[in-house]
Amino acid sequence: MLRELSIRNLAVIEEVTVGFHEGFHVLTGETGAGKSILIDALILLIGGRGSSDMVRYGCDKAEMEASFDLGPAHPVWHVLQRLGLKGSSEDLLTIRRELSAQGKSSCRINGSIANLTMLREIGECLVNVHGQHEHQSLLRTEQHLEWLDLFAGEQVEELKRTYQAAFFRYGELRSSLKSLLEGSRQNMQMLDLYKFQLEEIRSAALRKEEWEQLHQEKETLAHADKIMTHVAGAYGLLHDSGALESMASAIAKLEEIAPHQPSVLEPLVEQLKSAYYQTEDTVHQLRGCQEDIQSDPQRLAAIEDRITLLNGLRRKYGDTLPDIMAYYKKIRHEASLIENRDDHIRELKSSLKEAYAEAAELAERLSARRKQAGELLSASVERQLKDLGMERTQFRAHVDAQSSEEAYKLTLHGIDEAGFLLAPNPGEPLKPLSKIASGGEMSRIMLALKSIFAEIDQVPVLIFDEVDTGVSGRAAQAIAEKMSQLSGKCQVFSITHLPQVACMADYHYEISKHVVHERTSTSVKELSDRERIEELARMLGGVEVTDKTRHHAQEMLVLADRQKGA
Repeated sequence: MLRELSIRNLAVIEEVTVGFHEGFHVLTGETGAGKSILIDALILLIGGRGSSDMVRYGCDKAEMEASFDLGPAHPVWHVLQRLGLKGSSEDLLTIRRELSAQGKSSCRINGSIANLTMLREIGECLVNVHGQHEHQSLLRTEQHLEWLDLFAGEQVEELKRTYQAAFFRYGELRSSLKSLLEGSRQNMQMLDLYKFQLEEIRSAALRKEEWEQLHQEKETLAHADKIMTHVAGAYGLLHDSGALESMASAIAKLEEIAPHQPSVLEPLVEQLKSAYYQTEDTVHQLRGCQEDIQSDPQRLAAIEDRITLLNGLRRKYGDTLPDIMAYYKKIRHEASLIENRDDHIRELKSSLKEAYAEAAELAERLSARRKQAGELLSASVERQLKDLGMERTQFRAHVDAQSSEEAYKLTLHGIDEAGFLLAPNPGEPLKPLSKIASGGEMSRIMLALKSIFAEIDQVPVLIFDEVDTGVSGRAAQAIAEKMSQLSGKCQVFSITHLPQVACMADYHYEISKHVVHERTSTSVKELSDRERIEELARMLGGVEVTDKTRHHAQEMLVLADRQKGA
């Protein structure tokens, strides 16, 4: 639930902090008092678009903060974990957003910096705002299929994912076939290019470790004379100078006297022997090195030519020799496809037929499950509409499989089109909502759907922003009762001008506007029982509140309490 909302310097609100409770809340007040600004603040906190115009005149920034008290099993915690944001040991989620007068925005979730994309993803789990304009979503048939799939749940979603994988494979094969069929001239031009490139790479006879070996050999040959001079000099210093003979003589002398002081001299003898053997081995290796190193200008030139060739291939086909080899394999495959075009077309057509059959079979299964879900949703909506005073109204979630020339028209979502149909009066045929539903009926249909989906989407906060506009009498009372019932599943807020709705609330907040020091400011107050009577009387009687309207307001609250306790 939404525990607390704080707003500072947003539009006409200077500073407001409001605490909320579980159950049904209504927000009332005169037109223009700023009721919708509270909803605007919440929309900003769940990732809505903000602008500098929303910052209170003369202020640097607007600040909003909301805290939500959620259970440990709520889906939002998994979203936080996936986004790399920290949770809370107290199951408390805090969202803060600042909007500067320059239009810049900053967001924090549980103290961690977040961007608007994260905020929107988190917000989808927390708050569902329904305003008058959302009636239009009921008229958009493309959304009806989404609603139906959401109602059908995981079975349909799992099948839809399987179908979409098959649909993408079908689409890839169809694109490949189209490319082969339409690109004949271009393909032949590409084949000539591929053949030239293949021959150029093939004739180079690349070896995997060749690049490093060539550079190492080039380094040796380029400095061969210098290497030979220094190796010969080192050999001469060690071999011709008698260094080894001197070391041998030193060893003999020490060995002769070592028994007289073994603890000191014997380790020295061993060290000297080790040095002698290592030096002797080094002399032998230097002699072999002199024989191996030879100046070979022709070989050096050949290596440089080879490196130049490889550099040319690297500029054209890849940074490394493995990259060039990978490119070679790729274009060899492409050339094969073009050269064997007719065979590949036959193979693709066969694969495409199989892929279509697989996708179509999955789409049929998906359609069948949607029809079953449509029947269940229709029955659920009719039950809800009965509670809303539309007892004899028929509602159908109609699913129609689209086909053309004995073949299904496959789309990303399957073969179905869904539409919500309504027959408000007995004896009338079912027709699309857009053709027959009135504003009052649309409000009740939307409320019926929200009541059903409240249990499915697990969104803890549901807000109705003047959705009861244009409704009166028994219909208004039915909407109020349904909102009250719905508040048993989630926290419900309603901005309303109807006393029938306001009296059914568990908590009543009055939004009022004041002028202080030539500045307009909006305040929010949770009403006591006595204050509720006054506000309801104002809603009933308009400007002048009389004892009669007060009595009527009190009677409405008594009847509402009785209704909620029934």
